Amino acid sequence: MTSNIIDGRAIAAELRGKVKDAVSKLESQPRLAVVLVGEDPASQVYVRSKIKFTQECGMQSVERRLPATATQEEIVETVRALNNDDSVDGILVQLPLPEGINSDAVIEQIDPSKDVDGLTETSAGRLMLGKSGLRPCTPTGCVVLAKSALGDLSGKHCVVLGRSILVGKPAALLFLEQNCTVTIAHSKTDNLPNVCRSADILIPAVGRPEMVKGDWVKAGACVIDVGINRVPHPNKPEKTRLVGDVAYNEAASVAGAITPVPGGVGPMTIACLLRNTVLAACARRGWKTPETLNV
Repeated sequence: MTSNIIDGRAIAAELRGKVKDAVSKLESQPRLAVVLVGEDPASQVYVRSKIKFTQECGMQSVERRLPATATQEEIVETVRALNNDDSVDGILVQLPLPEGINSDAVIEQIDPSKDVDGLTETSAGRLMLGKSGLRPCTPTGCVVLAKSALGDLSGKHCVVLGRSILVGKPAALLFLEQNCTVTIAHSKTDNLPNVCRSADILIPAVGRPEMVKGDWVKAGACVIDVGINRVPHPNKPEKTRLVGDVAYNEAASVAGAITPVPGGVGPMTIACLLRNTVLAACARRGWKTPETLNV
């Protein structure tokens, strides 16, 4: 079997187009604030991409940079100032924060109405209760990608491999909202390959390079690989390459549809962040939410 590659870049570009169209019809431009602490190279790349796409979609971006030596109180004060700035619709604190900073305590300071990453306890609670609110970006992107391959997800068995609060748990709830039957599996799950092999939709999100082998995948299944792992390059010892949590070549020969790494889930995370910024602006300002942004 030759699987269909799910082009996350193309699907993300389509969603960004919908965001741009929605923004053009709003009364004013939504405004996204990004807080970056320290000089982590990967974080700087991510932030540049987020700012670039924010502006391309017709929204305004605000950047607050703090040195790696910033104290937790200084970071919290920066977040609080953005909470109190009525011109700001969304706040993103770029993770990871420097060693010694309690990330959870910082995130919890974000006004839930501006929590475009969907990471505060209030956002998590509203997701658990099935109430409206801002949803985590990466899990939302997984749902969009699965629907692009399968259409209606009702009745599908979705196995989420991983139980993190960033991806695993919220992904399980979001697929449950799509009327899937959901199993959360993890490192302590008995007969883990068999559990994964039962999935119509498999969502590996454990951060272990190429953990999921081809014989873990049911023929025709949809595989959404959340993992992004940097490993030594097989032919260039001085370099590295990115791989997912799935042994791609093995799984691609079995799956009906599969996301590559890179080029799968990653682009969707930023697109869903932009979507959340528009949703936050509409909710805060009493504007009608554009129907084109429903997922």
